[in-house]
Amino acid sequence: MNAKCRISALRPKTAGSHAVLFNAEGMALVLTLMVLAVLTALVVEFAYGVYVNTNALYNWQASQKLSITAKSAIKIASKLISENINQYSYTHPDLLKDFNGKPFAVAQGTATIWIEDESSKFNVNSLVFPNGTLNEKAYDSFLRLLKALDLDERIADRVADWIDADSVPRLQDSERKAKNGYLDSVDELLLIEGVDRKSYDTLMPYVTIYGNGLININSAGAPVLMSLSEAIDKEMAGRVIRYREDSPFERAEDILKVAGFETTGTSLMGRITVKGTVFHVTSAAKTGDIKRIIESILEISDNSSIVRYWKEI
Repeated sequence: MNAKCRISALRPKTAGSHAVLFNAEGMALVLTLMVLAVLTALVVEFAYGVYVNTNALYNWQASQKLSITAKSAIKIASKLISENINQYSYTHPDLLKDFNGKPFAVAQGTATIWIEDESSKFNVNSLVFPNGTLNEKAYDSFLRLLKALDLDERIADRVADWIDADSVPRLQDSERKAKNGYLDSVDELLLIEGVDRKSYDTLMPYVTIYGNGLININSAGAPVLMSLSEAIDKEMAGRVIRYREDSPFERAEDILKVAGFETTGTSLMGRITVKGTVFHVTSAAKTGDIKRIIESILEISDNSSIVRYWKEI
């Protein structure tokens, strides 16, 4: 066989070797890229997990610090209220206007306190005496409050049946699923048939379940003032509000100084006060997008403070 034939015979074999070599290198490259992709995904996943966990830990730490700050703000509010109660013979929103609703700087972020006198509201639990019978005066007041707010006056019967001990309905269905006990929170009104969300939202700023039932004429809104007597219309309630803006009522008898209350005011004695003892205190502590809010009801006397309600958000 000559040299040309030998070269020709070797060519197919040489080409096949190159193909095999090329395929092996290609597979190795693909496997390398796949391993690299998997490792990259694992690294990214690990890094993301570390980031999420670190961020969650930071948020938790910040939230805990804000919770402590919000609790401290409640204590500050309690002290402010106590100082005012000890210093003055009355409580009036203006006494706390320098602190109420105004943010102040704390170690991390800001804190804000809101203080509201629960004695400025109508106590719906006062509709029924402790012996389970209807309190007619409170019932009539509640009817007037509902009327002043343009709400269905039948709500008074539904709430009374929810609370009273008997099973005799004032309306056809007002004893159905009735609790037959006092409300534990204002939100409980939503459980009563016939009290829809719109009615509740309208009523909520003017009702409470705390206090002794006396209305603080230094802080009560016009609808609550109108609930005190059939003789008090919107115009007369406005006179009370304008009077206390210039000069807070220091005694319940001072309402007789308001024009038109010379006779009506006398009938209110024993049902009004000028000094609150129960306060709705809300504190909010915030840093960046993180916030902690505490809602509380504090019963405060000269030398003590009792927490009646506490909710942290």
